[in-house]
Amino acid sequence: MKLIESMGQSGHEQLTVYSDLGVGLKAIIAIHDTTLGPACGGTRIWPYETEEAAVIDALRLSRAMTYKSAVADLPLGGGKAVIIADSHTQKTEAMLRAFGRFVDTLGGRYLTTTDVGSTGHDLEYMRQETKHVMGLPVSAGGSGDTSVMTGLGVYTGIKACAKEVWGNDSLTGKKIAMQGFGKVSFNTAHHLLKEGAHLVVTDVFPETLDRARGMGLAVVEPKQIYDVDCDIFSPNALGGVINPDTIPRLTCQIIAGGANNQLLSPADGEELHRRGILYAPDYVINAGGIINVEAEIGAPYNSERAREKTERIYDIMSRVIEVSKRQEITTSQAADHIAEERIASVRRIKGIYRGR
Repeated sequence: MKLIESMGQSGHEQLTVYSDLGVGLKAIIAIHDTTLGPACGGTRIWPYETEEAAVIDALRLSRAMTYKSAVADLPLGGGKAVIIADSHTQKTEAMLRAFGRFVDTLGGRYLTTTDVGSTGHDLEYMRQETKHVMGLPVSAGGSGDTSVMTGLGVYTGIKACAKEVWGNDSLTGKKIAMQGFGKVSFNTAHHLLKEGAHLVVTDVFPETLDRARGMGLAVVEPKQIYDVDCDIFSPNALGGVINPDTIPRLTCQIIAGGANNQLLSPADGEELHRRGILYAPDYVINAGGIINVEAEIGAPYNSERAREKTERIYDIMSRVIEVSKRQEITTSQAADHIAEERIASVRRIKGIYRGR
């Protein structure tokens, strides 16, 4: 792995490694781009098989955060942290506080929040060692559970896609197949059901499916979800689920959900475009979480401000569609272009964020 060459090609600014064997901490922070503001992204706690796999994940995820914040019109850059550990058996207060000190050494170039394996309670431990922590629980003065705004953003993005496909954004009577029924998709479903949509749900966890049944929703086995005759397919679990094996099975006109990295490769976005299936780029419509976090930076958290900015995802998604049509490119390419244009325009006047 030619690390420095690879970082240069992908536009990464910084990769920092920290070790404190006394508390079992092995951590990596990747900062992709700080043109728009401090890098912001969650701390993922995961038992990676190799250190190289952890580095690759940190670099990949930090770049995605740059694009997500740029398209969402936030004053943030992209960053990501990973701690190599099992969050169920190895996470301790000492480890988290040591990581907080690690974050603090970057002087505000990186702001952390929750991700896979980390919780609001974990952030409270980190906060004891650094002020550069966002997304604290409401009881600790933070913005709290990001899944509420993420679900709202996904719903808003779906409506923008419906307007393009059917001429109006009503979802009444539309059949939506939801792959995954965790916190984000549960919040998305709340809005969809209020509007009169019909949902078909799947998940790998039986207790989650029991909850869906308790809500009166139709449930299918995980492998069957691609074959559901539906208007909208909504991936809300794993990445890479839109691929050469699954695309031929889909009958939908829209793909829009909260999962990250839904396309296995850019070629899959091109295939959807060729088939006339409108794809909502995941980082465009699932940005409600980072929008929610940003709403507590520099001022007391205001939920109405966060909601208003999240609802702008409708207009952002509409713009992505417009650029895609005008330039005859995929919606994924259109979203990338919008993000890159914003970063380039600000770079002319700002340069690298140095912390405060």
